[in-house]
Amino acid sequence: MILIAGPCVIESRDNVMRIAESLKRYDEDDTIDFYFKASFDKANRTSLESYRGPGLEEGMKIFAEVKQRFGYKTLTDVHESWQVPLVAETVDALQIPAFLCRQTDLLVAAAKTDCIVNIKKGQFMVPADMQYSVLKVLKTRGYETADYETSKKANVWLTERGSTFGYGNLVVDMRSLPIMRKFAPVIFDATHSVQMPGQGGKTGGDSSFVPYLARAAAATGVDGFFFETHFDPSVALSDGPNMIRLEHLDTLLGQIRAIREIVE
Repeated sequence: MILIAGPCVIESRDNVMRIAESLKRYDEDDTIDFYFKASFDKANRTSLESYRGPGLEEGMKIFAEVKQRFGYKTLTDVHESWQVPLVAETVDALQIPAFLCRQTDLLVAAAKTDCIVNIKKGQFMVPADMQYSVLKVLKTRGYETADYETSKKANVWLTERGSTFGYGNLVVDMRSLPIMRKFAPVIFDATHSVQMPGQGGKTGGDSSFVPYLARAAAATGVDGFFFETHFDPSVALSDGPNMIRLEHLDTLLGQIRAIREIVE
């Protein structure tokens, strides 16, 4: 099982190290393919005044320290093509943000690296149409068709994070998971799926629904899970309402394991 976990954004070196230390058990678990996640720049914050992160240079220094200190594989998002080769020198997986999932230049730039490419499904996208984003990466890497085994071999993933439903809300249609698994391994992003955009200049959310959606995704069948987590989401500088507390993650993963065993 793939597990992507970490804070939404790099708030400080000390916070990152504290959270990374708390996730050590998952990297040591042979049944989990663990990736430590954080953002060096949240380029799509609602407000200009919202905290974005330390930037690329400082962010890569912190990722390098995480890798050196803990040995974790790491994942972060990139927003512009010029960032890709610089970030790829440090991290193991490049994440394409949902709003940019059709951005050809960004997808091609990511495909030209040796990194895993994790494409988040846009909140506005028909699940079946994500095959074309996958194909942009696959064709750049020398493949001609988008199917599960090819994408697995080429290290291309898709991530579900909900779909726009009217104003200020997202819903998850569990049918999207088997649809997208025809084209690539699928990760379920349980924490971004509970976002509530457009809450007075910022994005809100309700993390109490994270366990319900995660368990439903496990029952439907996915290749992994994405959880943004924090020691105290109430003081987090980005996406606090959606994140789960570090001490709650283990219980939830235990439930997911049990469901996966039944399904498999």
